[in-house]
Amino acid sequence: MTITTDLKAISKELTKLVKQTEKLAAALEKVEKLKAKSVKPKTKSKAVTKKAPVKAAKKTDTDKLLAIINRSKKGVDTATLMKKTGFDQKKVRNILNRTYKQGKITRVEKGIYVGVK
Repeated sequence: MTITTDLKAISKELTKLVKQTEKLAAALEKVEKLKAKSVKPKTKSKAVTKKAPVKAAKKTDTDKLLAIINRSKKGVDTATLMKKTGFDQKKVRNILNRTYKQGKITRVEKGIYVGVK
């Protein structure tokens, strides 16, 4: 009979925990409602705020390569890209592969790339 009494005690404790959890959930809902009410809609103020100057973003290596490719109407090969950028062959090929998969460039012929418009 000790197992039965132990199970009843556990059941009572679980019932208490469930009630406590429900109380906490109700309190949390009240707090969320108060926060939602306290948020005031933005009104236009007459004061002029100064915006921070926008810094020019540095061009990434991919951006540099895409700029060269997009300028060319007939297409550019990897050797030309290597000369113009100074990147090694592996880097150029990796960038070309990535941008091709992203759909930013297309292959006109084997080794000739053109920008997508």
